[in-house]
Amino acid sequence: MSKHFLHMNTTSSPNKSGLRKWIIAISIVIPIAVAALFGIKIEGIDFSFLPPIYAGINGMTAMLLILALYFIKNGKVQQHQKTIQFALVLSVLFLLCYVAYHMTSDSTPYGGSAKWLYYTILISHIFLSVAVIPLVLFTYLHAWEGNYQKHKKWAKFAFPIWLYVATTGVVVYFMIKPYYLH
Repeated sequence: MSKHFLHMNTTSSPNKSGLRKWIIAISIVIPIAVAALFGIKIEGIDFSFLPPIYAGINGMTAMLLILALYFIKNGKVQQHQKTIQFALVLSVLFLLCYVAYHMTSDSTPYGGSAKWLYYTILISHIFLSVAVIPLVLFTYLHAWEGNYQKHKKWAKFAFPIWLYVATTGVVVYFMIKPYYLH
């Protein structure tokens, strides 16, 4: 992908405004849709194989985020861009797998002795996964528009939250794994 990928016509404010409205809409619709889909159960489809896959996707996303940070700190802008784009694709893939699993399977209760730890991590993971959507999308938009100063300012918040969400997704999986029904 060329360097020009990040540069769009910044003189067209209706386009910029439209993109911002889309980000806000997406940031509202995704959490509501995911919550609503938890109320839908599709019988006869077995997606019980998905949790280790989407946990792996979360783990790969976390590694890509660290790699993207390495690239940008070392002036490798193009590698940073590609790595972040791949992390975004993986995040969408995670969401699709997560929703598919939860629409076809009952939630698994945690049965361990560290319930307070599990639920603390899970609740923070869920709330921050909602918050990270607009943070990541606006951070990406600022870079795409070529406003790197604003991109860097937003990334200081978006990066650690996105990394936390990706990492705790893996932690939650390993904590709940022994209690999945097979």
